[in-house]
Amino acid sequence: MRKAVVKRTTQETSVEISINLDGTGNYEIKTDVPFLTHMLELFSRHALFDLKVKATGDVDVDYHHLVEDVGIVLGEAVRKAIGDKKGINRYGFFTLPMDETLVSVAIDLSGRPYFVYKGFPEMVTLMGIEFDLFREFWKSFAFSLECNLHINCHYGLNLHHMAEGTFKCVARALRMAVKINEREKGVPSTKGEL
Repeated sequence: MRKAVVKRTTQETSVEISINLDGTGNYEIKTDVPFLTHMLELFSRHALFDLKVKATGDVDVDYHHLVEDVGIVLGEAVRKAIGDKKGINRYGFFTLPMDETLVSVAIDLSGRPYFVYKGFPEMVTLMGIEFDLFREFWKSFAFSLECNLHINCHYGLNLHHMAEGTFKCVARALRMAVKINEREKGVPSTKGEL
C-alpha cells in the first residue's frame, strides 16, 4: 500500500494529512473552511484515495494561509506516497462536465513543477472565499508534488460548479497518473528516473 503522513505547523496554520493511494475513497476531513472540506471530500472520492485531513489556521485573518498550506501538504503527501514512481502511468488526463461547466486537467508526475490555470474568473468570491485562492491551492499542490499540472476551464457560469468540477477533474487525472501499470517496467522515462 502506498501511504504517507505529512504534518506542517507554522505560526499561521497546523495541517496534518494522511493518504493511501490504493484506497477506496474513504475520507475523514476537518478544516476551518467548510467549503474546502467539501472539496477535499470530493477529491478523495473521485481519486479513490483514502484521505484524512486535520487543518486549522488563522481564518479570522483570511482563508489564504490555510488554503495554501493544505495544498502544500496534500501535494507532499501524494509525492511521498508515490515513492520511487516505478510502474506508474506517470501521465493522467480527464475532461469533466459539471452541469454548464466543462473542465480539463492534464498532469505529468515528471518531478519538474509547472502550473497552468486558465479560464477561471478572478476578483470574485464563493462562500466568502476569494475564488483566486483555488489557483493558489492548485499551484501550491503542483509545486509540492513536483508535477506538471494544467487546469483549463473551457466555460462555465456557476462558481461552485467551476470549483467542484476542478477538484473532481484533478482527482480523476491524478488517479490515472498514479495507477500501477503492469506493463510498465521501472520508471516511465528514458532517463531512468523522474
